[in-house]
Amino acid sequence: MLILAIDTALDACAAAVLDTDANRLLAEESQAMKRGHAEALMPLIARVMQASGASFAALDRIAVTTGPGSFTGLRVGLSAARGLALAAGKPVVGLTTLTAFAAPAVGENAGSPVISAIDARHDHVYFQVVGGDGSSLIAPKLAPVAEALAAFRFGAPHLVGNAAGILADRWPADAPPPVRIDPLPAPDIAWVAWLGAAVDPKTAPARPYYLRAPDARPSTNPLPVAAPAL
Repeated sequence: MLILAIDTALDACAAAVLDTDANRLLAEESQAMKRGHAEALMPLIARVMQASGASFAALDRIAVTTGPGSFTGLRVGLSAARGLALAAGKPVVGLTTLTAFAAPAVGENAGSPVISAIDARHDHVYFQVVGGDGSSLIAPKLAPVAEALAAFRFGAPHLVGNAAGILADRWPADAPPPVRIDPLPAPDIAWVAWLGAAVDPKTAPARPYYLRAPDARPSTNPLPVAAPAL
């Protein structure tokens, strides 16, 4: 299966092409950025597709992160993924950023819970907690930092996400210390691709995953995203 993965939800603009049959990435590129995803994404996808040697017609599906994250960034990634999927006649699947953050940590420290957390500002985070086997312990939610810190009751965790450092700095002194802290600015695009290959398109829609209403509102004019030739 050939997967094109796209992520613009947080502080990176990234894409990758995964060949699951060969068990390897054919190409990937990630650029750190807080703004400018709209201008950067389509040229980046074009470079990744060219480097992979695959055509859009050869893809089996397209995977894209759906949030939580930047409202503008999410629009860019989702618009591009939907447009390419429509033009190429391929299914598109959505993966949450919290799940993408947690995926590489699951199983790394057997028995340790994984807290994936994203800075929501104003002393709040988006977070979820899963067991070392991937089972859900706390469903994704928006909550005060203090509520996320209370997840120490599940045991010494692996903290991951762009708010991992926030949680680590305020970790309770009487709680088991985290076994690992990964303050990543954005999910690993390789894991977005692998998750995209694993999910069922019927249960993983490519639509925004908001845990609160967006601070921004879309303009009446659609965001221009120029697609490369298929």
